[in-house]
Amino acid sequence: MKRIALGIEYDGAPFQGWQSQPHGNTLQDALECALAKVAGTPLRLTCAGRTDAGVHALAQVAHFDSPVERPEQAWIRGANAHLPDSIAVRWAQPVAADFHARFSALSRSYRYLLHSHAVRPALNHDRIGWCHRPLSVDAMREAAQFLLGEQDFSAFRASECQAKSPRKTLYQADVVRQGELIIFDFRATAFLQHMVRNIVGALIYVGKGKHPPAWIAELLASRKRTLAAPTISAAGLYFAGVEYPPQYGLPNTPNNTALI
Repeated sequence: MKRIALGIEYDGAPFQGWQSQPHGNTLQDALECALAKVAGTPLRLTCAGRTDAGVHALAQVAHFDSPVERPEQAWIRGANAHLPDSIAVRWAQPVAADFHARFSALSRSYRYLLHSHAVRPALNHDRIGWCHRPLSVDAMREAAQFLLGEQDFSAFRASECQAKSPRKTLYQADVVRQGELIIFDFRATAFLQHMVRNIVGALIYVGKGKHPPAWIAELLASRKRTLAAPTISAAGLYFAGVEYPPQYGLPNTPNNTALI
């Protein structure tokens, strides 16, 4: 039995999230079906971070155990031949038996893309968030700094979140503007369900002037989701990369260098 790690890119708009479902319209289902055709036997994938419906990935990582030998390019080209255009395996690499896509990760990164303009986007409507009100990037950047470090993120946690603890360590919380596009980059040990979308929603409230930057610190201290802003659309959210210990020799993308 050989363990193989994969780097995966996908447009999440056509799918009901990552995790396998009885109806089969998930990313895990599509990938496992394609890989099974390459291997000639069913395979089970485990990913670094399960994304919700409509969420995309620049650099998702998953692993599986295969009872058959295949060249690395066979896993890539073979799987892609059986995948829809919205999913692509970017790389495949044998890894040590103790590697685990989820539990071996040191950090995960997410990026949120927001179209800041009076008129909603058309061509990118399912790949970008939208806010029609003018936003202060400086205020949002100042507010984001209150999120750094080890915190209790209960105020930014979905009610159905099944994580054992709301405490996570956020290493990066950047907000930059490029023309009409505002880019939010986050890197943490792990993320709670809807955590990034809830944080971005709160930062938008600050950017609109509804609350001062220090309101973010008040939300964290309150630990109450009901006091925070609504959850923003999944369309603009991208799983941007995973950082692993160097001994596994996998591509690391913790700095979110890719730009949509």
